[in-house]
Amino acid sequence: MELKKIGAPVSKYEEVLQKYNCDLSDQEVADAVKKLIEKKVPENDTLEVKKFLMGSVELTSLNTTDSDQSIMAFTEKVNEFDDAYPGLPHVATICVYPCFASVVSNTLDVEGVEIACVSGSFPSSQALIEVKVAETALAVKDGATEIDIVMPVGKFLCGDYEGVCDEISEMKGACGDKAMKVILETGCLKTASNIKKASILSMYAGGDYIKTSTGKLSPAATPEAAYVMCQAIKEYYDETGIQIGFKPAGGLNTVNDALIYYTIVKEILGEQWLTNKWFRLGTSRLANMLLSEVTGEEVKFF
Repeated sequence: MELKKIGAPVSKYEEVLQKYNCDLSDQEVADAVKKLIEKKVPENDTLEVKKFLMGSVELTSLNTTDSDQSIMAFTEKVNEFDDAYPGLPHVATICVYPCFASVVSNTLDVEGVEIACVSGSFPSSQALIEVKVAETALAVKDGATEIDIVMPVGKFLCGDYEGVCDEISEMKGACGDKAMKVILETGCLKTASNIKKASILSMYAGGDYIKTSTGKLSPAATPEAAYVMCQAIKEYYDETGIQIGFKPAGGLNTVNDALIYYTIVKEILGEQWLTNKWFRLGTSRLANMLLSEVTGEEVKFF
């Protein structure tokens, strides 16, 4: 641990972090998650929970091959779902690149589905801040109701907390009144302590949600990262009274994965977070799996 010289000024960002316990043991986190999964996940393996999870899915298409035509068809599937399964909750969000915001906005007919755009030079976040801000503002202008950005991970790992927070704040300014999710890319942060610090700083700088991963790097979401992030959200809420949403994304391959994240949110954050506003799942493959389990037959709707 690097020691500060006696009398050296403490930055406001370090002062913020000092309010929280960021000295975490990776092994203790892993042990706590293992115990939580073994004890609590089975009781949440119910039809009602799976229906709820259907309504928390952020249906995502972030492919090199995406086009106006493919995104239009992708969005039409959400329109059709409402008619095909009127008794089930529709997905929470459609998530696309900014250049498709207007396509989704002009095609989507279903009330209550958000339009999220990944912005700010996703997935690397390596661009001039002016470019990031412009891309974000244009996405909002074209119909995005939520914006997902990637925290400048390189700056964070170098200890440039001011640079991290300044970028997040500028991006939030470009979002206006639209919600902004800050992606931590937890697989690059490596340790529970780093994940906790990144979570606190992202919330402090203006993030309305914190999100695990882009899904473009491995490892993506993990239960251990989710556990630490949810602890950070709870502590931040207790300290400030500000409720922050949570989104695991990347690597959600099975219904059991979704049940694990649901359980972590339920046990750490409580019922107040168990709505499709505050808890989202970034995935596409999971939608068909959840639908299949809810209907009792294999379905490939999306």
